[in-house]
Parts: sequence; C-alpha cells; structure tokens
Amino acid sequence: MPSPAGNRLAGLLGLRSIERPVAVADDPTALLTAVAAEPPGWLLPLGLDPGQQLDGCGCWAEALAAWQQPVLLLLPGDGSLPSGCARAYSALLQQGGVACLGLVQVGGLSAPQPGRDGLTWLGWLDPAAADGGTIQELALALRLRILLRWRALSAARPDPPTLDRADATDPPA
Repeated sequence: MPSPAGNRLAGLLGLRSIERPVAVADDPTALLTAVAAEPPGWLLPLGLDPGQQLDGCGCWAEALAAWQQPVLLLLPGDGSLPSGCARAYSALLQQGGVACLGLVQVGGLSAPQPGRDGLTWLGWLDPAAADGGTIQELALALRLRILLRWRALSAARPDPPTLDRADATDPPA
C-alpha cells in the first residue's frame, strides 16, 4: 500500500520511495538485504510499529539497529495515537541503538511545538496540502532540519547522493 506521507517526504528529500509491503511476518534481514542492494538514494516507509514482536524473534527496532539504518519517525497529528507514543517510540529506538534523526508530525491542524516534550521534533508534513507559500516554507524548513540532523548523526557516513541536492522538491501531486 503506497504511503502518501512517505512518498512526499522522499520527494522533499530528493530520494526514491521504495514501496514494499511490510508485514510482521516478514523477515527483516531478507527485506533489508534486498533494500541494501538498491542503488543509493532511497527511503523505505515501513508503516508499522518498530517495537512490535516479530514472528521469528526480536522486533524491527533491533533489526534497524543491527543494519545501522537511521530512522525518521512519522507520527500522525490527528490524535489517533496515544499521547505517550512519540516518547515511547523514541525511547525504544534509543535503547536499541538506532540512530533516530527525529520526529515528523504528519497532518493535523498545526505544527508540533518543539521543546515541550524533550523530543527532537523536526517539523510538520502535510501530505494532502497543496504547495502554497506557507506549506512550501514549512516543507523546506523540514528538509533542512532533516539534512542537518543526518549530518550531525552520521559524521562518518556520507549523505545519501541526492539528499543534499538544492533542487530537490516535492513530486507533482
């Protein structure tokens, strides 16, 4: 199932969105091996709970840590998740040794207020909005914050080839 938020974020960053259905029954090693064989410059929207127990053993957070895959948490801004989920997901990733770039609110009526909860909120993404002036400014600010966090957390790792492109924009709607 395509992820509008994942596709929009990939376009904003100048990356390809790899659309692969991921289920709890899937083997993370097999999926991450297949994705690692892709040419650089991709984003994989998982669309599942990183702490959910897998059929084999462990959870996705452990697999992402083992593969040293940085994560960007996309959380709905519509109130559909309990208020502690952002903190819980962040703590789970931190405890597992996953490089978490930060959190992005998807949708909702207003952007998150950074600093209120001690989490690294990078911005707001509205996948349904037309690219008007304010929305475009918020999207570009989000792109810059993500790039800066990538560089801060990945000093030894190069930027993905297209992440630092100045001409990266959203894909057409």
